[in-house]
Amino acid sequence: MHSWITRHVKSPASPVTKTQIITYWIVTVIIALESMVGGVADIMQVPVYINILLHLGYPAYFSVMLGLGKVIAAVAILIPRYPRLKEWAYAGLVFQFIGAITSQIIVGVGATMLIAPFIFLCFVIASWLLRPPSRRI
Repeated sequence: MHSWITRHVKSPASPVTKTQIITYWIVTVIIALESMVGGVADIMQVPVYINILLHLGYPAYFSVMLGLGKVIAAVAILIPRYPRLKEWAYAGLVFQFIGAITSQIIVGVGATMLIAPFIFLCFVIASWLLRPPSRRI
């Protein structure tokens, strides 16, 4: 077991390649922009998004709570330092996208409605996995 871990899991001291850094920043900026724009739209209670929440069975005021969480997460993953805060932000985004996917499956929406939250969930996971050592605990 130990030899498998040693071979397959990078240690925090492993050198980070330029490709990893570029990929990290691309997916992180995409997630931060999506979270910031979506969060502001949720806080402003844009009717299109409120209708989606209502269709999923959530109260309209839930959008403000989701929006605040998204905006805080976007800021947290972009600012330097604060690795524990970043962990919380990534965890919150994972819960948010898993919740979005699960809610839509339960309500019975079409598979095409699952594509965007699934892709963003993958981006959050990729951003978390590609973090440089300075952004880890």
